[in-house]
Amino acid sequence: MISAEPSAVPRLRGRVARLRGRVGDGQPGLRLRWALPVALAGGLLLAASFPPLGIWPLSVLGVALLTVALAGRSLRASFGCGLVFGVAFFFPLLSWVLNVWWFAWVALAGGSVAILAGFAVFQRLLLRLPGWPLAVAGWWVSLEALRDRFPFGGFPWGRLAMSQAAAPSAGWAAVGGAPVLSFVVALVGATLAWLILSAGARRSRRTLAAGVLAVAAAAGLAASGTLLPVDPTAGAQTSEVAAIQGNVPRARNLPAELNDTEVTENHSQATEKLAAQVKAGQRPAPDLVVWPENSTDLDPFSHPAIEQQITSALSAVGAPLLVGEVLNDPQLNVGQLWTPGQGPGAIYAKRQLVPFGEYIPWRGFVSQLTSLTDLVPTNFVPGHAAVVLKAGPIRLGDVICYEVGFDRLVRSEVTAGANLLTVQTNDADFEIDGQTGESEQQLAMARIRAVESDRAVVVASTTGVSAIIAPDGRLITHSGTWQQAVLEAKVPLITHRTWADDVGAGPEWVIVGLTGLALLAAAGTLTGRRRPRPATGSGR
Repeated sequence: MISAEPSAVPRLRGRVARLRGRVGDGQPGLRLRWALPVALAGGLLLAASFPPLGIWPLSVLGVALLTVALAGRSLRASFGCGLVFGVAFFFPLLSWVLNVWWFAWVALAGGSVAILAGFAVFQRLLLRLPGWPLAVAGWWVSLEALRDRFPFGGFPWGRLAMSQAAAPSAGWAAVGGAPVLSFVVALVGATLAWLILSAGARRSRRTLAAGVLAVAAAAGLAASGTLLPVDPTAGAQTSEVAAIQGNVPRARNLPAELNDTEVTENHSQATEKLAAQVKAGQRPAPDLVVWPENSTDLDPFSHPAIEQQITSALSAVGAPLLVGEVLNDPQLNVGQLWTPGQGPGAIYAKRQLVPFGEYIPWRGFVSQLTSLTDLVPTNFVPGHAAVVLKAGPIRLGDVICYEVGFDRLVRSEVTAGANLLTVQTNDADFEIDGQTGESEQQLAMARIRAVESDRAVVVASTTGVSAIIAPDGRLITHSGTWQQAVLEAKVPLITHRTWADDVGAGPEWVIVGLTGLALLAAAGTLTGRRRPRPATGSGR
């Protein structure tokens, strides 16, 4: 028989305790063989909370299941759980990218997965802290803050806030912007995870009751978004606005779809139909008409036939016309306001260009790997400033397609004086196979922007979905896809600013900063537990 010396027993127990601390913190957790399926389910549920399914309550379950999967994991296993969750979330969410190239889908979704998986290790560390649901909510905001900015200027698809367009929590966007709304959604999910883990640990009835109350309180916090002063439009001046969805040739390949002259002709004809209906007394006369992005994909100042189609539509409708154009020398993606009797006027140039779509990073290197550079032979030049386009009482703030996902761009139009917002977009490339994911996800973002800034939003798309959105995020009217449509509605022109527009990015940076401090505290506990205890006794 071998007996351990008395002084060795405490040391052995200490090593076991430190090992448990590094791996599980004494925290209840699933076995890894169950944690991975839970992470998979969480990612799928979160994807389903976004359009086209748009089942917004599932976002809370997705957040909760990721946390449950991470509880009790080692850091390496946490990365694996994050990887599984990310694959289940981003690949379905971004499946519409397949219409461009399969490798673009893999690269975009795969890059998003890699960022989330790396961040999953940080969430695992945060679970060591007391009150960790708050830290987990901050983790989501921090993850989104990084993805909104990196790489290539960021890719803001898949933010928790943008799953809430139809949810009672949407009003929080007017308080602190999309980051605060994401924080509230994540806090509800993290609190639910805390209740699940507490139940799994067979805690006392008092603890479980406290957990139920905490979840109820967090859910109430989210639902209170409907009580916030989001839409005080009483007494606001109104204007009649119209959105033209001219449609494009529907084809199973991009070259056949990109018939530039036909696209412009479709929008001109639809506008002339609107003018005829106004003349017949069937519709009210619009104060502004909006055409979508790429409604003229040929520079109208280099192609007289294109310019003639625009001026013909302008003359017929007799109202200011915002036209989505591609201009040459330099190559710009713009919204230009044409006015009766004056013709072309002020221009807003797109500021946030799409990498590999409107410009090619590392063009020389990429050209050796793919023919993608053939479709983007010249890099577009970005604009550099917000531009408020004036049409009578309307002060129009324009963002173009991809830009609607970026907080600072939309906010800059409002703070520059816009009392109405528009989103010009061209989604045809992403919906060749009949998907509506990209356009409906973009529409959800526009609805959150309406709430965030308390402004009506006009969404004009070449193929749909086009819409006119009330300042409270409600759809006043909207179109289907792959059809010609003319939308018209009376909207308020609101001049006051919401709290979100006043405080700007401040709440996001505060949340990120506090989460960083929490992570340092969590890492400090890990280091402390690993530090060997000093020897005691006779000095052996």
